[in-house]
Amino acid sequence: MQRKLVNWMAAAALGAAFVGTASTAMAVGGGFAGPGPQITGNNTGGIFPYRPAPPQVYQQIAEGFCARYGRLAKVTSIHRIYGDYVSFVCYDRPGMIH
Repeated sequence: MQRKLVNWMAAAALGAAFVGTASTAMAVGGGFAGPGPQITGNNTGGIFPYRPAPPQVYQQIAEGFCARYGRLAKVTSIHRIYGDYVSFVCYDRPGMIH
């Protein structure tokens, strides 16, 4: 009986430590939980919030992001609703070998 109590207390302490760590991580890194006010993406593409601008501006933003990975960019969708997103893909230059 005492062994079960000790095991239960150890499990409860471990669970409390995990919950404390998780809540601290969410408080510190909450900005990484999803799309933010900037570009969110990786070497395959991404999204950024729509703001009214000429269409070539969206292409320039995507090209600037993909250039960090040495890739070209193509805007795939522009949802012309304020607060929605513009999405793009990054693709390799012709003849590029990884």
